[in-house]
Amino acid sequence: MKTVAVFFGGRSAEHDVSIITALSSVIKPLELTGKYKVAPVYITKDGRWYMHDKLKDIKQYQGSGIEKLLASIKPVIVDFDGGFSLLQPTRFGQKRVKVDIAFPAMHGTFGEDGSLMGILDMANVPYVGCDLQSSVVAMDKILSKAVAKEAGLPTVQDVTFSASEYRENSSSMLDRIEQELSFPAFVKPPHLGSSVGVMKVVDRASLAEAIDTALHYDNKVLVEKAVANLREATLPIMGYGDTVIPALLEEPLFNTDEFFDFDTKYLRGGKGGKKGGGKVGAKQGAQGYSNVPANFPEKLYAEVQSIAVAGFKAAGCCGIARVDILIDETANRIYFNEINPLPGSLYAHNWAKAGYSNVALVEKLIEFALARFDERQRLITTFDTSFLKQF
Repeated sequence: MKTVAVFFGGRSAEHDVSIITALSSVIKPLELTGKYKVAPVYITKDGRWYMHDKLKDIKQYQGSGIEKLLASIKPVIVDFDGGFSLLQPTRFGQKRVKVDIAFPAMHGTFGEDGSLMGILDMANVPYVGCDLQSSVVAMDKILSKAVAKEAGLPTVQDVTFSASEYRENSSSMLDRIEQELSFPAFVKPPHLGSSVGVMKVVDRASLAEAIDTALHYDNKVLVEKAVANLREATLPIMGYGDTVIPALLEEPLFNTDEFFDFDTKYLRGGKGGKKGGGKVGAKQGAQGYSNVPANFPEKLYAEVQSIAVAGFKAAGCCGIARVDILIDETANRIYFNEINPLPGSLYAHNWAKAGYSNVALVEKLIEFALARFDERQRLITTFDTSFLKQF
């Protein structure tokens, strides 16, 4: 029986979201297949790696449970000798767990941004989801928009700059944004997901405040012109090579004076949420209220889906990702917005409606991971030369 190591937590602002994705949408379905031994690998906010079956229980992360558990065990040692293994210190030595397949469930920094994928590539172990290159593109909102533009996809007007550029002349940068974009606008840290640090601004004062906030999370800032008459859509997609499987187009629902920020996604409509302004007839998904499938006219639905799939392909995505789209309903304009290379809870609620149970979803993702791994094993990455003989 193959061992699948599920990586979650991490040194990321999306640490807690990662725990939910791993425990509810990855570990449980993998165990239900009856095909794999599942090793939960929890990475703390300060970067320590732990492996223990009790880490599969959500109750451990509530209150002080996790601190007590981690105090009773020791961090694992990562071993790259002859593959990828995790060494668990025990009273009588070490327990070696050889990882046959890795399943990253780490959102944000040092996870879905390609950092973990680089380690797994070096270890030569198959892993689920986007590869290193597409993860880097997808998790950089500035880079993914540039790739989308190059592919001929429409994007919203923006201004981008680095922390050093802003520090050199903040007043000039604020002037530029006001002149080129006007208000309202959105300020985003380009390397974070789950809408962490995203703020809507309506004047110069709120713009300056939002930029300062974004620079606490990132060393670059993306400011985008707000889309009028906005409707949003998102499309989970999975695949590898010539196989691209879109799920159902989904429309998040929220009040017109709000936007789909972290609070709206995870707190208001979530378990026990009291504030959600859910509309009658809407379905409550993993991230609040939404229409699945989106209640769009047939032509609009097809156009939005086409742009989302084109964005997925342009970024070189594989495994699974989610593409977000913005729509000006009055002007009938559709814009590529961004790509999430690791959808929260893998957007299992959407895939279920598209005909893939949680179990079927993780099995399909492992199938794609193994296909990519097998194909890459045929590539030549080293060769013998006489170069060193000259020294």
